[in-house]
Amino acid sequence: MHKADAEVLREVQKNSEMAMKAIDHIQDKVYDSKLASTLASQNMKYMKIRNKALKKIIDENAEPFHGTVWQDLMLSSAIHANTIWNTSTSHLAEMLIQGSNRGITHLWKSLNMHGRYADFAVEFAEELIDLEEENIAALRDYL
Repeated sequence: MHKADAEVLREVQKNSEMAMKAIDHIQDKVYDSKLASTLASQNMKYMKIRNKALKKIIDENAEPFHGTVWQDLMLSSAIHANTIWNTSTSHLAEMLIQGSNRGITHLWKSLNMHGRYADFAVEFAEELIDLEEENIAALRDYL
């Protein structure tokens, strides 16, 4: 596997892991059962994509993404700070939409960095971008 392909797969792994962690942190603050169900479904889809990317990385003997305690702390702190005064369904959906938009941006930046990748790397990234766009559309109903 080329270095650029591994970088794209790591970005897919990282973005899906960050989304799963964000959902885990927000899930405790959700009081709308419909939103809770939507988030549980989204979390499973992120997990599926993350596992696929991680399997491909390991199968190709590449180095997977290793998150740091600092990154986890920053994510949980940001979510906590943004939900101290407002845990409304609308606000939580807005936060998740913003996170999905950041994920899409990071994936496109990763894809545009080198320009040419193996088909499988592009497919993994596009699958996650499609999922993020579907999630944003679903979360708009809660705004």
